[in-house]
Amino acid sequence: MGKTAFLFPGQGSQSVGMMKEFYDDYESVRNVFRSADEALGFSITEMCFKGPEDQLRLTFNTQPAILTASIAAAEVLREHGVVPEIAAGHSLGEYSALVIAGALSFKDAVRIVRKRGQFMQEAVPVGQGSMAAVMGMDDSSLIVSICKKIELETGRAVQAVNFNCPGQVVIAGAAEGVDRAVEALKLAGAKRAVLLPVSAPFHSSLMQPASLRLAEEFKTISFKDAKLPVVANVTAEQVTVADEIEELLVRQAASPVLWDSSIRYMIDKGVECFIEVGPGKVLTGFNKKIAKDAAALNVEDNSSLEKTLAYFKEVR
Repeated sequence: MGKTAFLFPGQGSQSVGMMKEFYDDYESVRNVFRSADEALGFSITEMCFKGPEDQLRLTFNTQPAILTASIAAAEVLREHGVVPEIAAGHSLGEYSALVIAGALSFKDAVRIVRKRGQFMQEAVPVGQGSMAAVMGMDDSSLIVSICKKIELETGRAVQAVNFNCPGQVVIAGAAEGVDRAVEALKLAGAKRAVLLPVSAPFHSSLMQPASLRLAEEFKTISFKDAKLPVVANVTAEQVTVADEIEELLVRQAASPVLWDSSIRYMIDKGVECFIEVGPGKVLTGFNKKIAKDAAALNVEDNSSLEKTLAYFKEVR
């Protein structure tokens, strides 16, 4: 059989109660959550299981919560003998991929992504930046050029920042720039262009202050060479060397997420099975549009775990 890739979700996949079934059934999962609580100095466990949702949705809480949930799900798979040969994560999820690859310790990652959420939120005051999903426009280069045109005309930042899958690109930047780009993209043929309920223009050039602060924060932790390849958001190519991993993570906060290209890269490397590891099925949905011939699985609870284990039993 071909290779197996683990994919880790980013912000927006959280939900109150995520991983509670695994927490109840697996000591390894309870250990992951305990470790996160110790690293953060408060109970992310209670927030994940009890909310309130408005607190879980705050960026600096969401990021460590999703990372913790994702690593917990990966632990469950490991106990059942399912391990990846390559990994990737969407935005925040790249940190989860690096933990699984041994390039970053879990406790360091949990602390760093909480700071990352704080830095990204503080880079642009609430209400001054926004993001929008552009759907039904197959030519992503046209989206890029329209955004550049709006930037030149208005002097307001707006860029294509998430190349998720055929027919879905997310743009971000200053609120005025995004609003103008949304109107222009609709006129240019986009089926839909809708503002997203987020608090900052993630991955746009306006996140450069967050990148600089992350670079300083990274000096306090240790990166190691990855034990398995991780496909970086910034390049859509695999990386294993510690110094390169650190440099790409610094750039990642203010650079586009090349997700579509990352999946195609992994297919070229022989991946035939993609497992979304952690809460939600956002990446699985993308994959069904990018890699129609590959297996698209996810693991977030006992039901999805059973389906994934049944697949491996069958193919082996």
